[in-house]
Amino acid sequence: AAVTLPADATCDVCGMVVGQHPGPTAEIFYADQRPGGHDNPARFDSTWEAYQYDFERENRDWERTAFYVTDYSNVEYTISEDGGDELVSTHPQKGAFAPAEEVTYVVGSEVLGAMGKDLVAFTVAEDAESFRSERGGDLATHDEVTPEVIAGLGR
Repeated sequence: AAVTLPADATCDVCGMVVGQHPGPTAEIFYADQRPGGHDNPARFDSTWEAYQYDFERENRDWERTAFYVTDYSNVEYTISEDGGDELVSTHPQKGAFAPAEEVTYVVGSEVLGAMGKDLVAFTVAEDAESFRSERGGDLATHDEVTPEVIAGLGR
């Protein structure tokens, strides 16, 4: 099951404190592994970094047992502006997460997360379509997220 990320949890890719930055967060559990030298889950301040990490671990034959992403259909999110950028709020609480296999992503919208363009997840497909119509981007499912999609995101 998803867990609330500790207030001092750092991203296992970039090292930034997850809860101190805007945007989607993610957590991935691996069988018999200690991601980043700590107990499961691996934790991330952006969805694209979680996928990047997972693709690398897949190549090392790590067994993923669960992959959770912020479900923006299930939280009261906000869009704020900072220096001309639109930023989506972060939600690292366990109740905000949904399995990555059950969401529709808006990929590369004008709304940024901690590491730039990201994948913003919604369990309600109509919510994803509405977000995309207002903020741009493309729609994708978990199975459609490839290393090439990830390479086109971020800063």
